Amino acid sequence: MKINQFHMSNSGGWITCPVSEAHPKRPLALVFWSDTDERGVRDAARTLRESCGGPVIVGCSAGGVIQGGQLLENALSATIVAFEHTRFETVTAMAADHPDNHALGRHLGAALDHEGLAHVFVLSDGLSINGCALSAGLAEALPPHVGVTGGLAGDGERFERTTLLHGCDIFSDGVICIGFYGDRLRVGQGTRGGWVPFGPERLITASHDNVLLEIDGESALDLYERYLGKHAKNLPASGHLFPLNLREAGSSVWVVRTILGLDRERKALFFGGDVPLGSTVRLMRGSIDNLLDGAEEAGKMARAGDGDALAILVSCVGRKMLLKQFTEEEIEAVAEALGPEATLTGFYSYGEIARGVEGEPCCLHNQTMMVTVLQEIR
Repeated sequence: MKINQFHMSNSGGWITCPVSEAHPKRPLALVFWSDTDERGVRDAARTLRESCGGPVIVGCSAGGVIQGGQLLENALSATIVAFEHTRFETVTAMAADHPDNHALGRHLGAALDHEGLAHVFVLSDGLSINGCALSAGLAEALPPHVGVTGGLAGDGERFERTTLLHGCDIFSDGVICIGFYGDRLRVGQGTRGGWVPFGPERLITASHDNVLLEIDGESALDLYERYLGKHAKNLPASGHLFPLNLREAGSSVWVVRTILGLDRERKALFFGGDVPLGSTVRLMRGSIDNLLDGAEEAGKMARAGDGDALAILVSCVGRKMLLKQFTEEEIEAVAEALGPEATLTGFYSYGEIARGVEGEPCCLHNQTMMVTVLQEIR
């Protein structure tokens, strides 16, 4: 496995790709960008295609870009990975071509060749796709031994439009999956949060899919506005500072849900994943120390072994909003846990996809640091 990294800044222009080496297989280019216009992204993709060995290009917009141990703002990052013993393929699908997001996930899982499939990394639109339904469909269609990780594209704190990149094409309302193949690929995964529940347990009394209407018979929007006080005027962005801890009826597993939008007329809150009727919920809050500890633990969980490795970090934009100037310390905590031989890339997202902390099938998480480590066994 050989890895090259470089980036384009909005102010400084494109950092030229190093002279590409001859590889028997087409490399993979992972591209993440923050506050970069679509024309600039397309131009960068063309440069990659023409001067870096014709890579397969996959990426998404972000709330911040991770490269090495750094956080990049207003920039585009490209990580070129040339595998020696691993094959990969990509599949894409649009939400409009399927009856629902569960069917979309099933279609993508079935479209990948299952022979020798070791792992799937998924990138999804961050605003229009229900990450819970997508994850459930993928898990249903893929062989049970195949791991799934990934994330939902971001748009900073604007929550207006998120986009995906496949080749030189930029689009919304879709999903991209990368399937990795071969018995010499070692995959590590770690997912941790660091948020702490507070206040009483409450019951969801009115909801539909990812739309929350009432908690304990009270408008969910009114409840949030009461807790947020002066910060309520900045919803939905400020809602990331107070995510929802949720446990479905009959389950012992708690997951975190974050607000992505709202409708004041309906007094409705829109989440990145399902908020089922009858679920138990509690509000959550975080501290810098807890979030940094969670990031470090995620890195330790994902560490695959000694040797060169690619680490893809997907962290929630809500963590970045709370950490502020300490955001880079979160990245550094993961880097230290993984060791100097791991090359880091990734982005700040509107949701993270990974298996649950108790080993259950892949599902949508919010407010977590999710680390995927890819390493070829020599």
